[in-house]
Formats: sequence, C-alpha cells, structure tokens
Amino acid sequence: MLITIAAVLIVGVPGLGRAGWARVAFAAVFGLFGALQVVGAATGGVDPLKPLGHFRQAGEVQIPVAFRFVRSVAELDASLDAARSSGQPLMLDFYADWCVSCKEMERFTYSDPAVRAKLAKAVLLKADVTKNNAEDRELLKRFGLFGPPGTIFFDTQGHEVADARVIGYQSSDRFLQTLAQAGL
Repeated sequence: MLITIAAVLIVGVPGLGRAGWARVAFAAVFGLFGALQVVGAATGGVDPLKPLGHFRQAGEVQIPVAFRFVRSVAELDASLDAARSSGQPLMLDFYADWCVSCKEMERFTYSDPAVRAKLAKAVLLKADVTKNNAEDRELLKRFGLFGPPGTIFFDTQGHEVADARVIGYQSSDRFLQTLAQAGL
C-alpha cells in the first residue's frame, strides 16, 4: 500500500518546484517503508509496524506472557474449578489472529513489566477464537461477546469481577487500573 502511495505521489508531480520536491521526498519515504514491509513479510516478519523486527538480537526478545489456551466451555470450567481450589484469581483473554486490538494488547499492554508483575498473581487463560467454530462461538456466547478482544476477570472464588471486564484495547496504564479493580 505504501509503495502505491509513493507511486501516486511521484506520478502526480508535473514540475519539480518546491512542492514537487516535497512530494518526491514523501514518496521516497513511503516507498522505502513499503519496500521494507515487503522484505519483512517475505522473510517471515509478521508485524507491519516493525517489518524487520524479527531480525532482532536474542537479548532484545521480549518473553511473552504465559497464557494457557482453553478451547471449550468444558476446559474453561475445569480451569475455573482448579483456580478456585488453589485460591487464585483468573484472567480469560479472548483473542483472534485477525484482531488488531488483540495484537496491540499483546505488544503494548501485556509486555509492560508492571502489567506482567501483576499478572503473575493470576491464572492466565486465552481463548483463541480465530476459527470461529462451534466451541469458539459457545465461549463467546457464555460471556455475551460478539468477538475479541475481551478480557474477563474472576476472583479467587471463581466469580466474574464484572466491573473489571475489558472490551477492546487498553493502554498499559489504563490496564493497570483495571487489574487493581479486578483485585490483582
């Protein structure tokens, strides 16, 4: 897309006066970033904002938050029972590969050290509803959700903390407030 914008900017330059050179400069920047995105995608990159980010050195890699996946209401209920038995709060995160806000939560919110420290106190579950199969729809229906992102919190007794429910993206600062509201 950025390469196309660059091409349109360059083609639209009848003469290279002051405004024409500015358009060429913008076109060059868009074209370069677009080319980096193509190279990044071709070499296994998955983040369009950091197309070459997968080439980072090992020391810079962030460790993802350790979620355990649940694929059905029965698995969720078993996990809730286990958390209740151990006296731990639980967080259920609804996610899909195509969900931009889900990716933002993973990249900007869950990776924050303060958020990670608070989440360490809870059982962390993730319901990947990418396939939108019968089990996915049943999980979403149980909580009245139409799709991700959604984050549901449960106290140590296994009861939902309704006031802490998150629908959509929250910055790490806002999410820390939500975690406090959820008792974490």
